[in-house]
Amino acid sequence: MTGPEAVVVAFLARNFEQQGFFENQSRFYPQTVIGDSSHATNETRARWEFTGHLTSWLTIAGGLDAQVDSHRSIERSWSLNLDDRSTLRPAFSLRRFSATLHKGKVTAELGRQIIQWGKADLLNPTDRFAPRDYGRDALSGDPLGVIAARLTVESGPNTFDLVWQPWFTPSRPPPLDQRWSPLPAMGPESSAEDLGSRYPGGGQYGARWNHVGAGYEFSFSFFDGFDNLPLFGTVAQDFQRSYPAMRLYGFDAAVPLPWFTCKGEAAYITSPVQQEGEYALYVIQLERQVKDWSFEAGYAGEDAARTPSPLRFSPDLGFTRAFLGRAGLDLNVNSRVSLDTAVRLHGSMARGEYSRALGPHLRVTGGVTWIHGDMTDFLGEYHRNSYVSLGMRYTF
Repeated sequence: MTGPEAVVVAFLARNFEQQGFFENQSRFYPQTVIGDSSHATNETRARWEFTGHLTSWLTIAGGLDAQVDSHRSIERSWSLNLDDRSTLRPAFSLRRFSATLHKGKVTAELGRQIIQWGKADLLNPTDRFAPRDYGRDALSGDPLGVIAARLTVESGPNTFDLVWQPWFTPSRPPPLDQRWSPLPAMGPESSAEDLGSRYPGGGQYGARWNHVGAGYEFSFSFFDGFDNLPLFGTVAQDFQRSYPAMRLYGFDAAVPLPWFTCKGEAAYITSPVQQEGEYALYVIQLERQVKDWSFEAGYAGEDAARTPSPLRFSPDLGFTRAFLGRAGLDLNVNSRVSLDTAVRLHGSMARGEYSRALGPHLRVTGGVTWIHGDMTDFLGEYHRNSYVSLGMRYTF
């Protein structure tokens, strides 16, 4: 090959990177719930991501997701979803598409991107630019991309981060008529109607200053926008989602000590027009690596001056007032076991997994998730949703 075609091929080979995976996961539920009599679900998902280094100062990055399931918690339409505002998870969506400009100590990223703040690993109270997709279940969510402009300036040990998000992207709660419903009373036999969502207008803003010192690191953050987790308001006997105004003042820190690393994160959250509660969230955790073992343990707390609405779907509050833990062991280069736990006064959860690589691209993971507690507790209300899972992922 000669001429312009050869130049293009050579440029792409040197400046274009891609990766992705194909994944299938099955879940088996011993118990049924009101409104959902199934004992098994299956999902298949594919993701493709690319990065193109066009010049020394300009990079383009993007990604697409495609998924289908057996339980109709995913749309059956294959039109490209660009804003992640659909009630069900989209079958085909734009995960990311952004341009990054870098010059010296200044970096700017424009477009659909994933923004995550905070230093803690067990819970992130300050992470407000990262809505999550809880469409699979209410206890774990994948981060969603947001349309935003982000400016990062580095100056010695200091990093300044400014974010403007002109288009609101909500977190997606589980479907109302399935076993992980955020409103347990909803089901096929319920007379209440889902009236959809009422989205806020206007943009969201945030700033973060991070400082790296000799043996410690900390940051302060500020967020002014809207809660991406929905508040379920009642209209007659029906439900409608809304997203209250929110203002957040945050702090996080990490200090490596001889025996372990101590991490802390806290956020004071209020509503400028008193649409929602006024409360503080915090997490303190210790982590340690001992040969092939890794340990993380901590406590997540809440202090409410004005209690949030009980009709609010809020996993971040649901995992507060809880002891949280995570442990992992690398059995060998191909195999790993892990355990995640959350223990509250009236509810608890434990998830154990075994993962094994079958060659350089294929990995198989099996697990058991056990949930226990009272219906008055965020974890306990899903006590009939304990399950066994089996997944396979092929990466490329």
